[in-house]
Amino acid sequence: MATVLRLAAILIAGLTHAQTRYDLVLKHGHVIDAKSGLSAVRDVAIANGRIAAIAADIPAGPAKVVDARSLYVTPGLVDIHTHVMTMSGLRGSLAEDQNVWADSHTFRAGVTTVVDAGSSGWRTFEEQKRRIIDHSRTRILAMLNIVGAGQAGGAAEQDTNDMDPKATAAMAKRYPGLVVGVKTAHYRGPEWTAVERAVEAGRLANIPVMVDFGDFRPERPYEELVTKKLRPGDISTHMYLGSVPMLDENGKVRAYLREARRRGVIFDVGHGGGSFLFRQAAPAIEQGFPPDSISTDLHTESMNAGMKDMLNVASKILNLGMPLEDVIARVTWNPAREIQRTDLGHLGDGAVADIAVLRLEEGNFGFVDSYGARMSGNKRLVCELTIHDGQVVWDLNGLTREDWRKLGKYGRMRDARWDSTYGPAPKKDK
Repeated sequence: MATVLRLAAILIAGLTHAQTRYDLVLKHGHVIDAKSGLSAVRDVAIANGRIAAIAADIPAGPAKVVDARSLYVTPGLVDIHTHVMTMSGLRGSLAEDQNVWADSHTFRAGVTTVVDAGSSGWRTFEEQKRRIIDHSRTRILAMLNIVGAGQAGGAAEQDTNDMDPKATAAMAKRYPGLVVGVKTAHYRGPEWTAVERAVEAGRLANIPVMVDFGDFRPERPYEELVTKKLRPGDISTHMYLGSVPMLDENGKVRAYLREARRRGVIFDVGHGGGSFLFRQAAPAIEQGFPPDSISTDLHTESMNAGMKDMLNVASKILNLGMPLEDVIARVTWNPAREIQRTDLGHLGDGAVADIAVLRLEEGNFGFVDSYGARMSGNKRLVCELTIHDGQVVWDLNGLTREDWRKLGKYGRMRDARWDSTYGPAPKKDK
């Protein structure tokens, strides 16, 4: 009887797949989904911009099929520390704008969601939303700077009179799910004002706080920040920064860091242009103090230096000894949970179809930290295909495309974007 029931269940599942019309099916890829704990070869089907099915063998029917054999299929990557709210033309902005346009950098690295970490404050967010977020294909979320003027540089970031918890929280509440945190950064004063007001804003809006500690001063020690000032769920970014008192005189990870993690404080990479050192990261990871999330601190300086992009940072952590499944968790499900957007970062049934298809290359590679030190590695992640909201937005080797010799004299492949821009594509030759 049990055998009959199992056969009936398999038959019903097959009929269900057969009756469902999919738009795209990724076949034979190794699926890694941290939320469900899945790490196995599976097919993934997409319909109407959503994950429609994951199974050992999904009949594709008329759907577009991508052979993902030898590739890894993961949720779209979530980068919780970027600077993509470009400041150019914004009144009172930095004289030198180091922020970047998200769509120019995200999809090619498998990233489908980014969080702009503090470029805007409550005074400037709505203009930045209108100018940038509303026109971006990348899903841009935001952490509001506790400084109302945002990350305007210089004296503006030190102005405690512009650090208004109530106004910051009110703006966050106006855009729930879009504003996902509060950021304090670069503060140089000896007092705790910036941190305390950011935490108060986070408490009022019920969202996490991310801290870039700025100057490390004896009057406000980092140890006190993570063991007393931050709440469970708050985020200390730039965790492998050289200024962080991470290792004792014997090269061992200091006990207060493990205590802070037990309290629920989140430790995020936030690589950036100056915040990731192998001499901090390597012993910490080896001794069991890995990052909770991997992020880039993307801006013009970091992308052209040792950071480069999300997959380069993830590859560093991979070569420092973290298993691939754990690395994927830290660029997908972990950051999604940290910003309270658990609709993202996973491949659950009905979830938005944000997918990264990655190749794990083996060879001789070099990686550079923020001080210019080099590390050799034998593994590197490369993005073959990125799908965002069910649409292919990056296809390195044309996995979703037809050979030009099959397309007739025009050599064009018809798709929705072509039709919406140029009208119907010419018909193929008979």
